[in-house]
Amino acid sequence: MLCARSRRRARLLVLGATPLALALVGCGSDNGSGLTDPSSRRIGGYPTHADLRSALQQIVQGGNGGLGFNMWATIIDRGGVVRDVVFSGDSPVDQWPGSRVISAQKANTANSFSLTGFALSTANLYAAVQPGGSLFGLQESNPVDPQVAYDGKLEDFGTAKDPLIGKRPGGVNVFGGGLALYAADGSLIGAVGVSGDASCADHIIAWKLRHAIALDYVPAGVATGGDNINPNNTKNSTDNIIYDLTADDKSPSGFGHPECGADMTTIGNALPKNFPIRQVVP
Repeated sequence: MLCARSRRRARLLVLGATPLALALVGCGSDNGSGLTDPSSRRIGGYPTHADLRSALQQIVQGGNGGLGFNMWATIIDRGGVVRDVVFSGDSPVDQWPGSRVISAQKANTANSFSLTGFALSTANLYAAVQPGGSLFGLQESNPVDPQVAYDGKLEDFGTAKDPLIGKRPGGVNVFGGGLALYAADGSLIGAVGVSGDASCADHIIAWKLRHAIALDYVPAGVATGGDNINPNNTKNSTDNIIYDLTADDKSPSGFGHPECGADMTTIGNALPKNFPIRQVVP
């Protein structure tokens, strides 16, 4: 992604880079998925295809502050291999076609740059990869494998036969929508990537989706203070999106992300409070 030279350009860049979704601040007791027990049907620790798609569909119908577009979601394992790809619409063309691969990129990025004891979301990487940032150049590493990314038939995309499944597409994406997945014992088992709306809405939907599938036992992150304080770990931090860009596009934290709209900022800041991460089982 090219560096945004002004706050206005940064917002436009973020809006155009990834798809957008509706708005609704949920409450901590509602996982947003309609799944009475999100841990009841697991395949190697991951949700079933049907459960993942159902959760995504219901979250997209809620309030996420974006445009209300349909979404793609991809789960990869710790080795970077795609485990599942789903969409929220009725067909593969009901959401931006380009967002399928972007969702896989986001999952790969969050997995690649998170650790068992420390999570980085893709939203946390935006400022760090800009010129002068501490991770400048990271966005050029680990490129997407085009043969993997664009293989297969359209009618199989987002189904249990998606040609990405079982492959390593690679890719690095540095705007909101990618989150590491942590199981109940605290183990890092991969990541989820969501795309189809403004990148801030993508992050919101990814956070709610991770919460709905009960893989949000996040140990620590770079987001601290206020609603980002994490009551379920000793580090008092999360991998939530950080809105701290100044007028000259500098990020005091070093891990900031452009705002996409006031409603998305409000919802995003409140995610750790309204959809709190879970406490690791001793």
